[in-house]
Amino acid sequence: MRRTALLAASAALVAGALAWPADAAPSAPAAFAHPGVTVSTGQLDFTRSKVNAGAQPWKGAFDQMMASKYADLNRTPRPRAVVECGSYSNPNLGCTDEREDAIAAYTHALAWYLTRDERHARKAIELMDAWSAVIRDHTNSNAPLQTGWAGSSWPKAAEIIKYTYTGTWANSGRFATMLRTVYLPEIINGSNSNGNWELSMMEAAVGISVFLDDKASYDKAMAKFRTRTAAYVYLESDGALPKTVPSQNLNTREKVVKYWQGQSTFVNGLSQETCRDFTHTGYGLSAISHVAETSRIQGQDLYGTDVGERLRHGLGFHAKYQLGAGAEGWLCGGSLKLGLGPVTEVGHNALANRLGHAMTNTATLTQRGRPAGSNNLFVAWETLTHGDNPA
Repeated sequence: MRRTALLAASAALVAGALAWPADAAPSAPAAFAHPGVTVSTGQLDFTRSKVNAGAQPWKGAFDQMMASKYADLNRTPRPRAVVECGSYSNPNLGCTDEREDAIAAYTHALAWYLTRDERHARKAIELMDAWSAVIRDHTNSNAPLQTGWAGSSWPKAAEIIKYTYTGTWANSGRFATMLRTVYLPEIINGSNSNGNWELSMMEAAVGISVFLDDKASYDKAMAKFRTRTAAYVYLESDGALPKTVPSQNLNTREKVVKYWQGQSTFVNGLSQETCRDFTHTGYGLSAISHVAETSRIQGQDLYGTDVGERLRHGLGFHAKYQLGAGAEGWLCGGSLKLGLGPVTEVGHNALANRLGHAMTNTATLTQRGRPAGSNNLFVAWETLTHGDNPA
């Protein structure tokens, strides 16, 4: 009886330690979980078991990944000392090469874990080493966004290789130095551009912080992420106007409406970039889901806070129109630019499958898009890693 009481008391203490109030400030764990950037060991093991069993949709998603250019064992890295990216990647001096080499490194890291074929681990290392030996800076107007995009994929690859590959990665320290000195300073202080910029930058900063075991940077990035997420997806509980990022000085209704692409009617799930286009909105929603997933792996489940509510409504709202519903006159003047992208798997799995929220439109869109591939920027293979994954 006494043992039972002690066990119950221990369980209560653990539950209390894990039960974060909705407005709790995100904070770094006492010790980071590795691999722990967007995908966990449990998720990787679940995926591997399904692929090995030939189960769908994972086997089809795996075959899609392995047939892609990113899984090519003959890929030659194309590093640059200075990557120069202007608006809409004009000029494009290394921008595509960097992003795609980073996605390829992650692809080969996944391929290594799922197949145990060491050639893929060595290719991931080759790609990471090539860039860490050369790159020194990102320049021109898109430098912060470019750094965020590439910097979102690098730590996902590095985490899997460093913590699961049984061979050696002699230059892992140099790769860490690259992330710390070339990437993190470019992104950690955020951006006052459209919200997808800062969300992608904070995704990269959070992932890099996990790989570096950098608690201070993790906390700083998470705080900016929470503020920006609240300012990116509207909830009716926010009041008459959306929340704002204080540094942007959007202190009148007129300024807010202008920043929200001229949209003046606000409903649950509307995004700051909905009336710009769904593609950029998809970038923002994807980054929100990735950071929430990393946070969950690290012990603080943001899906149970306003972050999860905003993501749930944001996905559902945009899925409805992406599936073919016509825009009402009050929404973006009755005209929408669709193209959400392969961005729903992570959020749908966490919110619908794990937490039990009804997300009919998001589920339909997710099923229709399987297997979800890559957007060739910073999203890749999420049916494979997160589709109906209970881990």
